[in-house]
Amino acid sequence: MRLARFERDGKIRAGIVAEDQMIDLSSSSLPVDTIDIIASWDEPTIAVGISSAPRYPMTEIRLLAPIQPRKNVMAVGRNYRDHALEFTASGFDAAESQVIPDHPVIFTKATSSVIGPEHPIVLANDPTGTTDYEGELAVVIGRAAKNISPLEASDHVFGWTIVNDVTARDLQKRHVQWFVGKSPDTFCPMGPWIVTVDELPEIEASWLRTRVNGELRQEAPIAALIFGVGKLISTLSEVMTLEPGDVIATGTGLGVGIGFDPPRYLERGDVVEVTIDGIGTLRNPVT
Repeated sequence: MRLARFERDGKIRAGIVAEDQMIDLSSSSLPVDTIDIIASWDEPTIAVGISSAPRYPMTEIRLLAPIQPRKNVMAVGRNYRDHALEFTASGFDAAESQVIPDHPVIFTKATSSVIGPEHPIVLANDPTGTTDYEGELAVVIGRAAKNISPLEASDHVFGWTIVNDVTARDLQKRHVQWFVGKSPDTFCPMGPWIVTVDELPEIEASWLRTRVNGELRQEAPIAALIFGVGKLISTLSEVMTLEPGDVIATGTGLGVGIGFDPPRYLERGDVVEVTIDGIGTLRNPVT
């Protein structure tokens, strides 16, 4: 299934996407918030809700980020070998100690940075004028996880979505720790929906592609992640309890703007599209 958040008639609702229609789960007895739906997920109950719910053409609704996180979005740096090399060559990591990390490099993005498909990335939120794109697969946690092994991790995944880890590069460098450069308002586009893991069990077979104004900038197989989904969930669960609705962005591949000479930062009027096989496309204009 494809679980979504959307707005219609000024109200925020949860729904299931079926081809070119949105099935409005909020009209049933199910929770309105997608995190609560994930936490109490029960397919027979969802099926009953779908059977009696109204359906709207996708043209009549506005998609939102599929989750409005209650905690910071967790993210992973340097998780593709060729991106780690291009980032080192750029000189923009003031805290670098290893080109290829031995352990996952974890940072977070503020919840206030999350926006949905077609919502604008606002360059005015980056005072340095060095805004960059990073297309990424994101994992959505479905069951609480604490001290689990990589082999157990798949039992705790609800599904997959897409994140554009938009970054203010000069802020990232200036503040050494990445939080400020990763967290300006509108700098975490997410969507267009969550594909449940049963619909896409072999995520490693998918490819990620990022286009700016139609130009292919990034193309990477999910299988090339240095630290896979299981390792990331296991590592985080060693020190914290992962909860339903938590989002982990798994890292970006070669081809970000800082990797070009000269850098190719985002400009007003640009359109960024991040596509992952089996999930869809996250599209955002730049203003």
